[in-house]
Amino acid sequence: MGILSVNIHAAGLKVVAAENFYGGIVSQIAGEGAIVTSILTNPNQDPHEFATNTSTAKAVADADIVIYNGIDYDPWMDKLLGTKGSKRRTTINVSELIGARSGDNPHIWYDPNTILALADKLASVLGDRDAAEVSTYKQRVEEFRNSMKPVLDQIAAIRSAHQGLAITATEPVFGYMAKALGFKMLNYPFQVNVMNDTEPSASQTIAFEKSLTTRSAGILFYNSQVTDPTTERLQKLAKQSGVPIVGVTETQPPGLSYVEWMKSELNSVQTALGLINN
Repeated sequence: MGILSVNIHAAGLKVVAAENFYGGIVSQIAGEGAIVTSILTNPNQDPHEFATNTSTAKAVADADIVIYNGIDYDPWMDKLLGTKGSKRRTTINVSELIGARSGDNPHIWYDPNTILALADKLASVLGDRDAAEVSTYKQRVEEFRNSMKPVLDQIAAIRSAHQGLAITATEPVFGYMAKALGFKMLNYPFQVNVMNDTEPSASQTIAFEKSLTTRSAGILFYNSQVTDPTTERLQKLAKQSGVPIVGVTETQPPGLSYVEWMKSELNSVQTALGLINN
């Protein structure tokens, strides 16, 4: 839906975010007066197994702003948006902000550029609804950008020191950040199959195991929210082969902001990098 020019102050504004990391950004840009509801919040739950319920449907129907990832990560949101909702509702499909398409790696929030694009979009949407506070929203976006600087600096430092390092992962969760870090990702077809609940081929599995036993992969990343016998076996093989292991999550851990979450995971990467040659 397009943005409606309705003068609604952020105070009392109802915002629903499909994922909690997007909800956290909304809270920072809109301010404390906005009522922000995030749907996917549990870092111990597989997001792909989420099922909507009546309360979720009502929250989306009553929302003034709805934000979701898109590109097939949260298809249940498309169904909820297809039902009757508030006439004032504005919908933000985050994938559209960066030109991502169906079939791309859906974990776009691991690309800092995605989050910065969302912050800018939110300032625009909120400003259209509350013209008197345009400068306030712009200021909060600037503050958010400043808070992101340590993350961007840390990414740049790792990239400078480890450009071209070959790594691998059980799923493509960390893919965009790995690219930002300048890493070379191995075994991507295997990861896509795991993400889509499809059994990797024998050749893909053999190649993955070889990248660990020969240590051609410097680090193994795994999705700590989704474990199964295959990923557990690969972690065990990595440990036996002396390949450092880093767990990452699809959902922002409770009590952490987006910036704190990214810094925590980058710190884990730096710890792993220090173990590669030990």
